[in-house]
Amino acid sequence: MEWSLVVPLKPLAAAKSRLAEAVGPVRPGLALAFAQDTVAAALACEAVRNVTVVTDDPLASAALSALGARIRADSPAAGLNAALRHGADAVRARHPGAAVAALNADLPALRPAELAAVLRAAARRPGRAFLADAAGIGTTLLAATAGIPLVPAFGGPSRARHRASGAREIVLPDVDSVRRDVDTGEDLAAALALGVGPRTRALLRAGLRAAPGDGATANGAPDSAAGDSEAATSEAAGSKAAGCRAAGAPAPGSGAR
Repeated sequence: MEWSLVVPLKPLAAAKSRLAEAVGPVRPGLALAFAQDTVAAALACEAVRNVTVVTDDPLASAALSALGARIRADSPAAGLNAALRHGADAVRARHPGAAVAALNADLPALRPAELAAVLRAAARRPGRAFLADAAGIGTTLLAATAGIPLVPAFGGPSRARHRASGAREIVLPDVDSVRRDVDTGEDLAAALALGVGPRTRALLRAGLRAAPGDGATANGAPDSAAGDSEAATSEAAGSKAAGCRAAGAPAPGSGAR
């Protein structure tokens, strides 16, 4: 079974607001880099037929279209779940028999093979299936086989809502990259430990080198030292997240599995 994915993305100026203290002014660019790495990995997945991004951001639309994604304007402008329903309806208007899955746009460590494993698990039985995030509270993927409405209920404790709605929970080992969404500095450090995509990695390196007072040890590191630079970037992201929590920011919901 091949899947059509729907990826929602807020306007970049408003995206990933909880990362603001952790990453500073690179936040909008980082939100785009997350989405680019997510979409590129999804398009490289053997189980994916196409990707539709629902967004009103012109910069994101151009960048993600260049990767091969289809762009759909968020004409409902009524929040995340309305955008996902709109995207799923658009996919099925073109391909009435499509199997459709909603995928978060903030999965910068996404691996095509791990996404394929999750989608194969979703295809084993007709109906709806979902994958919980790394914290076990939210959802990173919701799938509906052909002829089944998507009925998204993302946001906050969506794992419980999707389960209560009758969707089957996908439980698989070794699919951490599909579960690792990024909302906080600690989430970002965890994603970096998994290994993020090239756009996220490049933007973080450039941003940290440009901010010598942020505690990053990667400042001035040569680009050829990829492993050392990424490790230092991960350490810096974790340090920033700790600083945010000490200043009274909400504790992140991204504990280890």
